[in-house]
Amino acid sequence: MADLLVPGTPGGPPGGPGQAGPGGPPDGAAGFVGVAAASQWRLVARRFVRHRAALAGSVLFAALLLFAFAGPLLWDRSLDAVHPPKVPPGGAHPLGTDRIGRDVLAGIISGTRFSLQIALVVALVATVLGVVLGALAGYLRGWVDSAVSRLVDLLLCIPPLVVTAVLARNSFTLAPSAASGGNWLTVALILALFTAWFPIARTIRGMVLSLREKEFVEAARALGASTPRIVFRHILPNTVDVIIVNATVTVAQAVLLESALSFIGLGVRRPSASLGLLINENRNEIATLPWLFWFPFLFIVLISLSVNFVGDGLRDALDPRQKRVRA
Repeated sequence: MADLLVPGTPGGPPGGPGQAGPGGPPDGAAGFVGVAAASQWRLVARRFVRHRAALAGSVLFAALLLFAFAGPLLWDRSLDAVHPPKVPPGGAHPLGTDRIGRDVLAGIISGTRFSLQIALVVALVATVLGVVLGALAGYLRGWVDSAVSRLVDLLLCIPPLVVTAVLARNSFTLAPSAASGGNWLTVALILALFTAWFPIARTIRGMVLSLREKEFVEAARALGASTPRIVFRHILPNTVDVIIVNATVTVAQAVLLESALSFIGLGVRRPSASLGLLINENRNEIATLPWLFWFPFLFIVLISLSVNFVGDGLRDALDPRQKRVRA
């Protein structure tokens, strides 16, 4: 991100700070820094709004969230309620019914909700784990860096779909009650712990290795700041742009991985219903009942596209090389 313009520095705003107090910062310096930071985020927001694809992606993603979580309040048909089978889209069933009479719209509302829940949990857990381990590895170096780096190298050599499929199948065998009562959280944790965090850790490690040699980190060490304070209060705030962009990418990847896992029968299981599970259940009907396949597929594409557009917009808005937007 662009450097903040602090009073008293070359290029800073007019009206320098007052005299410094004993052992403390100059009077009003903290206030000026806060104003500069707020101005910087307003600049980022303006850049993001001017990115048309990102704005469209944000609106689409918000609409999908509303559809998934508020849909059951507006569409009261149960996921397991039985209606006339194989009804084409239209009338009382806008998206039709499947071969056993379940309403497709109710299934897609439920599937979108579970797919988004899984993706958001994966993004949250993977981002926290990857940022913490990557930051500690980059700052502490030594055996911590070696252990984290070798673990990341090992996990990157294993196809993610294979390891998640094996772990998911074993989790169903060891805990059949979870498999029969809705296992979306188990799937989300497996995806987060074994597929999503290590690219983030590698990226953050590289950035921290560079930032740890900067003057502000040396000044914090000289003042006696502890390692957690230096890492989490001084270094990581300078990587927030990369963290945000990686989190959005992780959401899109988690949706696709969960869909692939459910498609081969090792992801979400009934009574839960993800979009991948709906495609798996109706893959043999694509020729005779095509709406059963294409509607869930369309929603997977919409989720992935919207999140990727948002990620592109955030990356461009947070890039300090972008031209400044005039107020």
